[in-house]
Amino acid sequence: MSEELFNQMAQSIIDGEEEVAAELAQKALDAGIDPLEAITNGYVKGVNTVGDSFACGQAFLPELVMAGEAMKAAVAVLEPAMKAAGTERKMLGKVVLATVQGDIHEIGKSLVGTMLTSSGFDVHDLGVDVATDEILAKAEEVGADIVGLSALLTTTMVKQKEVIDEATKRGMKVKVMVGGAPVTREWVQRIEADGYSEDAIGAVKVAMELMRE
Repeated sequence: MSEELFNQMAQSIIDGEEEVAAELAQKALDAGIDPLEAITNGYVKGVNTVGDSFACGQAFLPELVMAGEAMKAAVAVLEPAMKAAGTERKMLGKVVLATVQGDIHEIGKSLVGTMLTSSGFDVHDLGVDVATDEILAKAEEVGADIVGLSALLTTTMVKQKEVIDEATKRGMKVKVMVGGAPVTREWVQRIEADGYSEDAIGAVKVAMELMRE
């Protein structure tokens, strides 16, 4: 019985159906299925399927966004039950996300945030146009393991370097991941960032690798 439900959960993510995803989450709770199990055996499989399709060019950004929203809807239903049962997911690490100062691009970063959250990271998304001091202050406040910086303009990429330089100067032991359309591997090496990804799925893999180091 639960196997069929898990398959429907995965499908609701693949289809990007927020309402269906939320309804199935409630159905699982009513049936006494462990919320953590629902996430791991159901929804995450859907997220992975969409991610794999996106990586090989069979799915596109809107589908990834819809999958992310459906995942959010399901987690919103399951999270209170998980907290009540005290079976909060094993947190993989704490991440502070921001689009750097002078840049107001949101979608890629939000998507990374959703994917990281649904994979088990504790994510603090500061939004767009965030000053270096604010990013680092938040990282210190929450004890972040990783800071993720997005930039979509070549003119604001230098702010990624500024954050890294400032963190080094303060002796902070935080890993810095960067992303955004103009970001290249050469740039990543030049600013000595710890990780880089071209898309949200890749970002999750990079974050997991950084946590293992």
